[in-house]
Parts: sequence; structure tokens; C-alpha cells
Amino acid sequence: MHDQIASTYEAAFLNLNKAAEYLGISPNTLYVWRHRRQGPPSFRMGRRVMYRISALDEWVIAQEQADSRSNVALNPLNQKPMKRVVRTP
Repeated sequence: MHDQIASTYEAAFLNLNKAAEYLGISPNTLYVWRHRRQGPPSFRMGRRVMYRISALDEWVIAQEQADSRSNVALNPLNQKPMKRVVRTP
């Protein structure tokens, strides 16, 4: 029973180093993002900083959707040009 709970814990959460590896970035980058309150959501479990794998996946998807190269709706080349505003002094 204890082994099953431990394997569930390992599958659901990653520490900072393993989360950085999962995302393909350096642990220092993830640490800085956490310090600046950027990047994927994290929390403390005792003294350890942990990341929920599902939250990492959701964060990556949100990053893709916010990037105009991945989201066709945000591509500025697909939008009509804006009209110029003539300012008079």
C-alpha cells in the first residue's frame, strides 16, 4: 500500500530539478521564474518546491496559445492593417 502511494506521489509531482528537466530548461531558469512569480505554478511541500505535472502541461499549452507562431488567430499577418491616425498639432 505504501509503495502504491509513493509511486502515485512520484507520478503526480516533480521537484524543481526534475520539473526543469521535464520542461527542457535549466533549474536556475525555473528558480528565477519562481522568484519573479513567473513560469508554471509551484508550491511548497514541506521544505521542497514541487510542481504538479498536470500544471506543467497546462502551462506549456498556455504558452503555445499565447505565441503568434503557434496560434494562427494571433498572427499579425492574418489581421487587416489598422488605419492610420493623422494627428494635427
